[in-house]
Amino acid sequence: MAQAADIGIDLGTTNIVVYVRGKGIVIREPALIAYDRDSERVRAIGEDARQMLGRTPGNLSAVRPLKTGSITDYVLTEQLLRYFIQKAMGRRGFIKPRIAISVPSRLTDVERRAVEEASYQAGAREVVIVPEPIAAAIGAGLDVTRPVGNMIVDIGGGVTNIAVISLNGIVQAVTIPIGGDAFTEQIIRYVRKRHMLFIGEQTAEAVKLRIGNASTSGAEQTAVIRGRNVVTGLPNEVTLTSTELVEPMMDLGEKIAESVCTVIRQTLPELAGDISRRGIVLCGGGAGLRGVDEIITKRSGIVTLTADNPASVVAVGTGRYPEVMAQL
Repeated sequence: MAQAADIGIDLGTTNIVVYVRGKGIVIREPALIAYDRDSERVRAIGEDARQMLGRTPGNLSAVRPLKTGSITDYVLTEQLLRYFIQKAMGRRGFIKPRIAISVPSRLTDVERRAVEEASYQAGAREVVIVPEPIAAAIGAGLDVTRPVGNMIVDIGGGVTNIAVISLNGIVQAVTIPIGGDAFTEQIIRYVRKRHMLFIGEQTAEAVKLRIGNASTSGAEQTAVIRGRNVVTGLPNEVTLTSTELVEPMMDLGEKIAESVCTVIRQTLPELAGDISRRGIVLCGGGAGLRGVDEIITKRSGIVTLTADNPASVVAVGTGRYPEVMAQL
C-alpha cells in the first residue's frame, strides 16, 4: 500500500506551506522572491524576502512567481521550489524525496508540466501533481473516495477555488480571482479613501487578521495603524474599528457566496442534496476572516463550517494524497 508522500507542498499564490510525513507542517512562508534586477540574481526567498517588502532599494523587486493561480516566471518558480524542498529535507537533503505538490485548478497542462519539471530539477525522485480542491478536501477530513457529494471552498491568497467533489473527481468547479490578497487590497483602498492614509501591504494584512470582519456579528475591535498622510506626506496614525471594515469586507464575501450558489445550481440534484445534508467546508488562509462562513450560509441556505487549521489543510491533504488514492 502506498504511503503518504515524503513532502507535500501547497504551492500557493501568497504562501508556500510544506508538510513532511511524520512531522506535519514544517514550513509556512511567503511565496516571495527578492530579485536584484541589476545583477539578475535572487537575493532572498520566503520570509527573508517578505522582510524586504516595501523597504528595498530601487534595484530590488519583490516577485511572486505565481499570481492569481498562474505561473508568471518558470525559472523563479523552480528556484522557489528548490529552496523549500531543500529546507524541508534539512540534513536528509542528500536523499531525493517523493513529492506531492498541489496546484491551482486553473493551471494549464503546460504550467502543470512546468511545475512537475521544476520539482524534479529541485531534487525530487518522484512527483505527483494534485488538484488543489481535492487536496483541500482530503486535508479537511472529507472522504473523497465515496460517491457522495462534498463541497469545498478554498480561499487562497490570489483566488478562491469552489468545487464539488465525488468519487475522487471534481464534478463541478469554478475559480474566481478573489482571495485573501483582495481583502487586504480592500483595506488599503478603504483607509486611503476614508482616513486619507497610505498604508503598506504588511500593515493591511495585520489589520485583516486582527480585526477584519465581513459580518456585523461579534464584539467591536480596534487597531491603531500608522502610515503616511495622503495630503501632507508625513507619518500619521489612525484608529480603525472592525465595524467600519464590515462594508468593504462584506462586498467581497458576497461575491464568493454568489459563486458558491452558482456552482450549487449547476450541480446534479443528488449531489446537491448530499451537500445540503453534509454542509459546505471552508478552508484556506482566507477562511480565517470572520464572517465569510456566515455570508455563505445565509446566501446558500446550507450550513458552512470552517475546517480546523484552515491554512494547513491543502498541504496536509497533498501529502496524504498518494495513500488515499491507493485505497481506490
